[in-house]
Amino acid sequence: MKIHHLGQNNSVLNTFLSEIRDQKIQKDSMRFRRNIERIGEILAYELSKSLSFHEGFVETPLATKKMDLLSDAVVVCSILRAGLPLHQGLLNYFDKAENAFISAFRHHPNDDEHFDIVVEYVASPNLEGKIMLLADPMLATGQSLVAVFEALKKLGNPKETHIVSVIAAQEGIRFVENHFPENTHLWIATIDDQLNEKGYIVPGLGDAGDLAFGNKL
Repeated sequence: MKIHHLGQNNSVLNTFLSEIRDQKIQKDSMRFRRNIERIGEILAYELSKSLSFHEGFVETPLATKKMDLLSDAVVVCSILRAGLPLHQGLLNYFDKAENAFISAFRHHPNDDEHFDIVVEYVASPNLEGKIMLLADPMLATGQSLVAVFEALKKLGNPKETHIVSVIAAQEGIRFVENHFPENTHLWIATIDDQLNEKGYIVPGLGDAGDLAFGNKL
C-alpha cells in the first residue's frame, strides 16, 4: 500500500486539523462538518494528481484550447454516518463521480471492549474497472474498512482503490495494509501513534460521527 501523508508538510491543512481536534471549537457541529469537508477537498486535489488524464479540447469565445482532462471513472464510497462530510468534500472536486454508501458499526456482543464490525446497508453502482475512493474520517483499528471492502467485492473489481481518511492510527494502517490489495493508496491528513483500550485514536478527536451529527443512543 502506498501511503500519502499530507500532514508531513506544513499547509493550511494544519488549521483545519487543529480545529477539529480542539474540544472547544469542535462542539460547533456545523463548523466541524465544514472543516472535515475542507480536509476532504484538500485530499481530493492531491489524489487527483495520481489519476489518468487524456487530451481534450475546449472552445472558448476566442479560440480552441487543448486541455488534459480526467479519464478515470470515479466512485466515492463513504461509510455511514461519519463519512458524510468527508464524502461531500471529495464530491466537491470529483463532481461527476458516482456515489456509494455503506453502513458499518461496532457491535459489542458481551458489553465489553471486544467488538465485531456489522455491515447492514449497501447502495452502490457497479465498481468494475473504476477508481473507488473509500471515505472514512477515522482509521482506528482498520476493521471497519476491511469489512466494508469485503462487502463491496461482489459489486465488481475496481481499477484502483484509494482510502481517504482524516486521522489514522499506526496500528490501523498496518491492519489495512495486510488486508487490502498491494496497489491500494491511502490518502491521510495526519497520523497519530496509538489506540486506547476501546480502540479509539489517541490523541485523535473523539467520535467523528457524534461531533458531526449529534450523540446517538
